[in-house]
Parts: sequence; structure tokens; C-alpha cells
Amino acid sequence: MTTATTVQTGTVELAPAYRQLLSATPGLRIRDAAQKLGASEAELVASNVDASSVRLADDWTGLLAELPKLGKVMTLTRNEFAVHEKVGAFEDVTASGKFGLVLGPDIDLRIFLDRWHFGFAVDKPVEGKSQRSLQFFDSDGTAVHKIFLRHDSDTEAYDAIVERFATPNDVAPLQLNSVPEMEPDCPDGEVDIVGLHTAWKSLKDTHEFHPMLRRFKVGRVQALRLIGRDFARQVSVGSFRSIVEAAAGDGTEIMVFVGSRGCIQIHTGPVRKLKTYGAWFNVVDPGFNLHLREDAIASAWVVRKPTVDGVVTSLEIFDQSNQVIALTFGKRMPGEPELASWLALVAGIERNGAEA
Repeated sequence: MTTATTVQTGTVELAPAYRQLLSATPGLRIRDAAQKLGASEAELVASNVDASSVRLADDWTGLLAELPKLGKVMTLTRNEFAVHEKVGAFEDVTASGKFGLVLGPDIDLRIFLDRWHFGFAVDKPVEGKSQRSLQFFDSDGTAVHKIFLRHDSDTEAYDAIVERFATPNDVAPLQLNSVPEMEPDCPDGEVDIVGLHTAWKSLKDTHEFHPMLRRFKVGRVQALRLIGRDFARQVSVGSFRSIVEAAAGDGTEIMVFVGSRGCIQIHTGPVRKLKTYGAWFNVVDPGFNLHLREDAIASAWVVRKPTVDGVVTSLEIFDQSNQVIALTFGKRMPGEPELASWLALVAGIERNGAEA
């Protein structure tokens, strides 16, 4: 594992370069601008070049508790190759220590607060109107979660949150830390495959899956390769599109998970309107948007995990570095079996898209 290094931000020097880039490339997204400038998105937000930003104190548990007051908002969580957007209200919010949980029919989040290092309230002019948001970043300045106000959000509640959590004007400048690299998988020959298979077969809940991988010191894709077809089967990289299209066609309600390092965001419900723009496959429904870079999918797997409620089946897609891009399941509540329609869709994927 690499040692984190400290880098002082250079927002004073960065601001003119960012301003010049925006002048040359109007409409450039801030994430793309950061990549072009060799900077972080958090640094560009802090530069106040194209938006007014207020640094927020890192009382994340206190701030999360206030979010239901905003009413309906749009939340956005993304990784390198998938963007997940949901419209709804924060309802059941709990947070303690390193973890936060948001439960509701629309906004459904799993939050890793130890990855929330910087926060800003951002007011950006867009097409003559004010786009107001709360944005949160990892230690290296990568965005982990964003919350955007809508026309029907409670702006007075937003103003009160900003006023309460704003840092003093003389707060220290951003100090970025590089994120440690992922530990490489151990050699296949060192994995206790018999023990892994026994532990997998004995799972009682899907939340036991990650601790099991850590216990056996095995990577996720590595485990899928080694566990055998009873529990994991590789399918074609086009299977994610195929199963979403099939769900849209027959009305099967699904769950779509997309995560950053600091948040996992979940959609549960139908998908209806699908569009393709270049390499991006998109769901563009009124309350749910998904933008997925299909050419980044390096592998796709049908995965089966035993639970006390029966087997839970997912389709999981990964990039070239074996990092999760997105996961999809059939809609399911605790105590309920899987949807028969979902299992039929998975069976079709396995028949038509199985890898040799």
C-alpha cells in the first residue's frame, strides 16, 4: 500500500488557468476541467471561478440530520464510468461514526463518512438561474456525493444549513492527501478456495459478503473467478444493457447500485426510457437517471449469494482494474424471495450471454 502524501492546493495559481480553460471551452464540466488542469474538482470549486462556494465544517453527522428539511432534491453519486441521479426527499437519516444511512423510497444511500473530507455549498449561475448544491469530496479532492436543489426545494432550509455549517472566512486552505492504492490480489494459489466456498455457502445476509472477502484476502472479481459456477458465472459485457432493456420491456422492477469511494446510491423501481449517446447507455426517467460508459465494462458476472431469505442474484459489472462500475438486482425487500420475473431475466442472460 502506498503512503499518502500531502499536497498543498494552489487555488490562487489555478484560478487564472481555470478561467482561461472555461473561456476556451464554454460548458466544460468541472470534472473534465480538473483532469485537463491536473487538479482536483474540490480545488476548482474552492477557486470560486465559475461559482460562489462556501466551505462547510466537517460535522457530517450534524449536516446529514438537517437534510430532510430541504424537501425534494436531486442527489448524484458517480464513479469513473457511471453516474447515478435520483430525485426525492431525505427521509430516514441516521449517521454515527464512520457510517451514515439514508432510507426512503427515492433517496437510498449508504455513506462512508471517513471518506468525506471536504464539503462546500455551491451557488452556480446556469442559463441565467442559480443552481445551488451541497458537494462533498474525498481527501484527494474527488467528489463522492452531491445534492442539488430543485425548483421545489426549500431554499430557506438550505440557507439555514449553509449559515449553520459555514466555516470562518480565515479557514485554512485545502490540504489534499493522495488516496492509498488498492492492495493487489494475492496469488490465486494462496487463496483458501475450499474455505471460501464453505463461507460463501454459509452466508446469511448479503452484507456479510464484503467481510468474507476481507477474511479470505481475496479481490471481488478474483473471488468470482475462483468460486465456481454455482455462485458466479461470467457473462458478456453487453449483459447489463440487455437486462436493463429487458426490465424496461416487461416492467420488472430492479435495483441499481452505483458507488463512489464515499457513497453508494440505490435506485429501486422500474426503468422505462432508455437512450444511447455515443459510448454512454442511459436511463432518463423523471426520477432516475443513469449514465453508464459501456466501453469501460471489462467483465460482467451473474452472482448468487445465499441469505436467510433464499438466494439473492445480482448482475455485476467491473472495469479494467476490477473495480465495480454498477450492480443490479431484482427489487426485493428483507424477508421476501426474489422476483420470478427478475430470475427469468437472469436466466435469459445466462443462456444468451454466457462466457465460455
